Amino acid sequence: MGRHMCEAGHDGRSEIPAYIRISSGDDLDMYQSQFLELRQRLLYAEKESEKRSHELSSALDEIKRVVAKRMNLTTNHTEDMKWTMLNLTGKLPVHLTNMYYYLPHLREYKDAIFPNVIFGQQRTGVSLVMGIPTVKREKQHYLMNTLHSLLYTLSEEQKNDCVIIVFVAEVNAEYVNSVAESVKTSFPREIQSGVLEVISPPPSYYPDLSNLKKTFGDSEDRVRWRTKQNLDYSFLMLYAQPKGTFYLQLEDDIIAKPDYIQSIKNFAAKQSQEWMILEFSQLGFIGKLFKSEDLPLIVEFFLMFYKDKPIDWLIDHLLWVKLCHPEKDAIHCEKEKAKLRIRAKPSLFQHVGIYSSLAGKIQNLKDKDFGKNVLHKAHNNPPAKVYTSLRIYQQYTLEKIYNGKDYFWALAPVAGDYISFTFLNPLKVEKYFFRSGNMEHPGDKLFNTTVEVLPADEMLRKELVDNGSKFNYPATKDGYLKIGAFENGVAEGSINQSIGKIQAIRLSINSDSPVWAILSEVLIETSEN
Repeated sequence: MGRHMCEAGHDGRSEIPAYIRISSGDDLDMYQSQFLELRQRLLYAEKESEKRSHELSSALDEIKRVVAKRMNLTTNHTEDMKWTMLNLTGKLPVHLTNMYYYLPHLREYKDAIFPNVIFGQQRTGVSLVMGIPTVKREKQHYLMNTLHSLLYTLSEEQKNDCVIIVFVAEVNAEYVNSVAESVKTSFPREIQSGVLEVISPPPSYYPDLSNLKKTFGDSEDRVRWRTKQNLDYSFLMLYAQPKGTFYLQLEDDIIAKPDYIQSIKNFAAKQSQEWMILEFSQLGFIGKLFKSEDLPLIVEFFLMFYKDKPIDWLIDHLLWVKLCHPEKDAIHCEKEKAKLRIRAKPSLFQHVGIYSSLAGKIQNLKDKDFGKNVLHKAHNNPPAKVYTSLRIYQQYTLEKIYNGKDYFWALAPVAGDYISFTFLNPLKVEKYFFRSGNMEHPGDKLFNTTVEVLPADEMLRKELVDNGSKFNYPATKDGYLKIGAFENGVAEGSINQSIGKIQAIRLSINSDSPVWAILSEVLIETSEN
């Protein structure tokens, strides 16, 4: 035994220290055994070190390859490599090895987990990321109204600190592109600025959903629908996770309270204990706020059981696993879950869709804690006579919005239509603000509409008609000055005081509109009011 050990000492790897060479039989055997064990551990550590070194080298080569490839890319709509880089430099929501375990078909497709980013500026570092999955419905579509509602009252500061991700959860390229173009047409500024993104999954992301086990008495179609829904939520959360501090789960058929973002921030800030979910609607999976750092755990749990139960059941089961004592009753369990799942009242989001994304399903779900939406905002405007060429709908007259009693609603405008406010006495008008659309009908906005003022000075008006404007505003043939225009449903601004007193303000519609028109706020600010 001693001879073998001495020979081992000459292989260049280890030498037996002098203090181990003990002559007594039992002690020698014991120390030799310990030495052999130590030597095996050192050899194992050496091999592991070489293995880790090789892995790190491979990872570095991969990063270099991706960076080099990215530097050579021109700007395009898919942005696939940007997403790859985002994942390489950030924390992956789910270890890919685990995702491939739950969805083994992904091993056959290299890019099956990377989204097709149709429109997006890859904005990151925001406070709030909102995710909206949308699918093709047989009847009515609600997505545009949902987006109008979410963006309707956001300030520029709020828009700069959030991202809204529309996830078109379909693999038909023609349909996906049609939805994306509709979003871009309705919200060009939001697409350009990066507050709004449109993505879709690669076709290879979804496994075969044709032979799912039927459970809980659900039909085959319903089991397939809820299973795909679980995969959709998982994909969307996976994409959203590195982008911001909080993630808000929404649906494509909701409306929001005007102050929803500030209300969410205030409620989250005042929580004195650890939480996992803040609920801003009591319905389904609407208005659920998560910390982005918790999404990896949540998504992995969804993927473990995506074929077994609906999404709202799975999130409840996750809380049960984390908190509930198996030897205590359901009441105790609910109290424990309530510590991590905290409900905010009143609700900030209301479900408005009637036709479900599940074919043939009608759902008249309403959140009773949402209350009534404020559909107009009142102001104390100066005395005036109001006129319009628009066809008024029912009782929603122009007088009511000007006097702050209700909103104004009219049938679709055509080119040449107008809305005017003629003051009983000429006034020094300092500012104006007009908002079109409201929370229930956010798409009923004024498009291609200019704001015009009529100077009270008749000599000035005649000069404008004869010689054009001496101000920095273009003049109309009837003596008005074009001082502003509606952008994204809103017109606001200050009036050059050198114009003098104003006799009237007019909103002139310059092209036919495909939608009806609502005025939900009119503010005319003078030096007197």
